Amino acid sequence: MLESFKWIARAEGISFLILLFIAMPLKYIWEAPSWVKVVGMVHGVLFVAYIAWAIFVKEVQKWDYRTLGIVIAGSILPFGTFIIEKKYL
Repeated sequence: MLESFKWIARAEGISFLILLFIAMPLKYIWEAPSWVKVVGMVHGVLFVAYIAWAIFVKEVQKWDYRTLGIVIAGSILPFGTFIIEKKYL
């Protein structure tokens, strides 16, 4: 279960970086908004999965709410899920 959360964290982090550093520049610099629609949808699904798995893992790993808050906050920062994976997972 923790291994699957690690995979979700990696995928969410990668999708966030692709959205920020590839899809958004394509939209605003080269006027190609279709990338944001596709990558944004994938990232949204992975984000929701990350949050759901974090709550599930909290119960199993007996995390306190502070740790859960840090893990969730890591999902909204670029490279955050990779740092969370190394430190908490």
